[in-house]
Amino acid sequence: MNMRAVDQSFFGSLFLSRLADQILLFLVPLVVFQVTQSVAWSGLAFSLETLPRFLSFPVCGILCDRVSPLRLLRVSQTCRAIACVAGMAGYAAFGGIGWLIGLSAVCGVLSTQGMIAREVIMPQVFRQQRFEKVLSYSQIADQMGLVLGPVLAAALLGLWPWEMVVAATAIVFLAADAALFLWRRLARVELADPEPAPGHWLDPLRTAFTHVVHLPGLKMAIVLAAGVNLVVGVTLATAPAMVTGIHGRGEDVYAALQVAGAVATIAVLMTIAHTGLARRTLGLMSYTGMFAGAVISGFSPGFWGYVAGFLLVVGFDKMFNIYVRSLRQQIIPPKDFGKTTGVVIMLNNLTQPLAGFAVGLVADPGQTGWVVAGIGLVMGLIGVSVAIAARPRAA
Repeated sequence: MNMRAVDQSFFGSLFLSRLADQILLFLVPLVVFQVTQSVAWSGLAFSLETLPRFLSFPVCGILCDRVSPLRLLRVSQTCRAIACVAGMAGYAAFGGIGWLIGLSAVCGVLSTQGMIAREVIMPQVFRQQRFEKVLSYSQIADQMGLVLGPVLAAALLGLWPWEMVVAATAIVFLAADAALFLWRRLARVELADPEPAPGHWLDPLRTAFTHVVHLPGLKMAIVLAAGVNLVVGVTLATAPAMVTGIHGRGEDVYAALQVAGAVATIAVLMTIAHTGLARRTLGLMSYTGMFAGAVISGFSPGFWGYVAGFLLVVGFDKMFNIYVRSLRQQIIPPKDFGKTTGVVIMLNNLTQPLAGFAVGLVADPGQTGWVVAGIGLVMGLIGVSVAIAARPRAA
């Protein structure tokens, strides 16, 4: 099956949803740093923004096994638009930067629901294609949102106050839902209804954690992904302060760096889509590249060294994402995929807000680079430990 217009509308909805989500992710740490001039507050804001979205993964996964994932996906997009409007209404009435952080946290939880729903739907929609290739196309749509999100956010911030930018983000979320509605009207795909789920609502969590403990290879994937997200978290939490504070560049440079990272990622994903690299090769290349990027960006005294390290981290992040998602698709039973994936992704990503809290403990902005490099070294130790532990099983 080729990428016909009907399929492009599916990925178009993903692109628009990611675009709006990225605008919010761009705004929060930048606006907080501009208001407070504190690396610590910027890191704490990142944690408060991201922690709810990761904690909600298990519940969202259970819902996808009990309720139509397509319905959940549409609700998540519509409610994100409503959250943006409600947050700005609260800011207009009472003031305070907390409204931006709060609405972003709410949108993060709803984004989690949309992400899990898409994860469940895609194997049914593209069952005739190699799944790594489908994931590459979905990641390209995701990265296009990353490319244009910072550019659009920076451009709008030059014209409007950040409150108006949030209001514009609500419109983008509604456009994402319109694209999904168009896809469903045109698509000739029968989506399987979720199976009835009798018993206590905790039963799916017990099943998911049982799979985490006993399915071969799943614990290894979780630990490696936790190490990767530790580095991703500290990189994202410190980027505004590193670029606009420590290296003394402007908002436009920060936005350009985000765009450069997304473009590098798209190049990597296009390579994956057209070369058919083995899964093990994807994992080894991406993990090594991200480790090197964290160490370089942390230890480099100059701006361009930081840029090189940043690009390595964000460029190889999605390659590792394809590796670990395709591995999960192979390991987890289809009937338990939603609930188990929700728990797995929560465990994978809890290290991101932890990295933000670690940044929040930094009193001296000059120590930020050491925190980044130190967390990169922790990631390297995790990778070596997993490799050593896997040797007896391989033998």
